[in-house]
Amino acid sequence: MSRSERWVSMSAVALAAALLTFDMGCQKATSPAGEQGSHAAGGACPADAKPADLSLSIKDMNGADVALSTFKGKLLLINFWATWCAPCKAEIPGFVELQKQYGKDLQILGVSVDDTPEDIKPYAEKYGINYPLLIGLNREDVEKAYGPFLGIPQSFLINREGKICVKHPGLVSKDKFEQEIKSLL
Repeated sequence: MSRSERWVSMSAVALAAALLTFDMGCQKATSPAGEQGSHAAGGACPADAKPADLSLSIKDMNGADVALSTFKGKLLLINFWATWCAPCKAEIPGFVELQKQYGKDLQILGVSVDDTPEDIKPYAEKYGINYPLLIGLNREDVEKAYGPFLGIPQSFLINREGKICVKHPGLVSKDKFEQEIKSLL
């Protein structure tokens, strides 16, 4: 099975799971330890929150290196996605709005797991994406640091201290992300 076929089948499973758990923006997030419930809603990360690997440098769609460490001190929302993924596409307008509204304190990063820069550039223009899009294709180190991914989208909300407060497997509403972002500001 090719990498693309693997992602398609895993995304279909993730979409089915998301549809089963998505309750009008009330999908439960998981803590890095895997327990159910959104810890960010209470305004703090769990005591055992895992540090995010911010030592990585990933090329953006224009070929520039983006060091994740440059975002330490800001809230960071890392979204793993692909252009062919319908749930990923559904989240993008919310991310664009959140980046506009909270850009002083928040940085959203989209890491495409299965696309080339040539695939991403027209997509970014079409959807008015206002946050950096990074190339995760063939970056096993990135998947090792934040995965394993059983499907996409996968989103990580990282606090100013660089700890993963919430991990969202699957589709999440803008309202849910905004609630968590506000609780961590």
